[in-house]
Amino acid sequence: MLTKLASHNADIQRLVDKGYAVRIDGPHLVVRDIPYLDANRQLQRGAFVAKLVHIDKVRVQQDDHQVYFAGGVPYGLDGQPIPNLAGGATTIALRKTDVVVQRSFSNKPPNGFPDFFAKIEHYVTVISGPAMELHGATPLTKRIDADAVEGSVFKYPDTLTSRAEIADLAALLANDVVAVIGLGGTGGYVLDLLVKSPVKAIRGFDGDAYHVHNAYRSPGQLDDSDLGLGKTEVFERRYESFRKGLSLHRKYIDRSCAEDFSGVTFSFVCVDKGSARAEIFDLLISLNIPFIDVGMGLDRKQGGLSGQVRTTYYAPETAAAVRDKQLAPLSDDADDIYRKNVQIAELNALNACYAVIRFKQLRGFYADGSGAYNLLTDIANLKTFSETDL
Repeated sequence: MLTKLASHNADIQRLVDKGYAVRIDGPHLVVRDIPYLDANRQLQRGAFVAKLVHIDKVRVQQDDHQVYFAGGVPYGLDGQPIPNLAGGATTIALRKTDVVVQRSFSNKPPNGFPDFFAKIEHYVTVISGPAMELHGATPLTKRIDADAVEGSVFKYPDTLTSRAEIADLAALLANDVVAVIGLGGTGGYVLDLLVKSPVKAIRGFDGDAYHVHNAYRSPGQLDDSDLGLGKTEVFERRYESFRKGLSLHRKYIDRSCAEDFSGVTFSFVCVDKGSARAEIFDLLISLNIPFIDVGMGLDRKQGGLSGQVRTTYYAPETAAAVRDKQLAPLSDDADDIYRKNVQIAELNALNACYAVIRFKQLRGFYADGSGAYNLLTDIANLKTFSETDL
């Protein structure tokens, strides 16, 4: 990543060429081995961190004139804290744990900084100057860490995570291989949300073709060339430019498909046929794979549509007990042939959001205040009911 960015950004290349210990840590530029004096005028070393704002895949620019600092308060030769360093105590979650940001500095010259090279050079002069004079220290250690965070699943830098400063939380999802069974209305939205999360890999399964009605309850635009193709082909083409680790298969899942789930750590079940759901449940429970099943039931009895959206979590240790509560239909009703099976895009999206949020709660990305295994949202009053006790 460092080599690639440096080859397209002259200012970063200048830092490397001069001998700074440069690293790219996700959406951050890190310059380590920065010398400074502590309160006793002893030599210490810290690191500067600056946010990278991506113009495109390979070109970056500054966020603002500030830098973050991993280290203590820097002192001058007079034994006093270096003046005119606004900012204060703060933290940034980096992926590499050897650099821990503790504070920010703001020391803007009249005309600002034209690029990263000028910014780093300025702060080195201000903060490292006393240590360089007293101890003959240098920040030019040429200690390059070119492989700091290679291997991202995304084909574009994740600037959303960097802006929100939640890289440490995003890392909690990085080892998951997630399966999505059924890519219809809700499953399509689940896939869309997962594609934009840093899970290691996503496997999708659906045997159906993509028709006009699918476009009305799935994310993304409709292209005439999509119609009649498999849903898996449409979605793979739609998302292949966004990330790696996406494999979608045009097939239906039943209890004989264990090989398709080798290495899967979590699954979403997004099918509306009871008998199919029953076979999928048997498979996932036998493989000890935790999963979330989604569903909705809508009716038009008086006036507008009413009903509920359901999100149910099946942990390996309790999955059989939750299944026995018959929260999800596991058989086909004889009247299903006459069923309209009403689904609306915003409710599919809502159902998908609840499912993915619940998954992220289980991984620690979101706080989990309920520990619920079943969530029901009533469309009429928009109240959500949680079930926690089996």
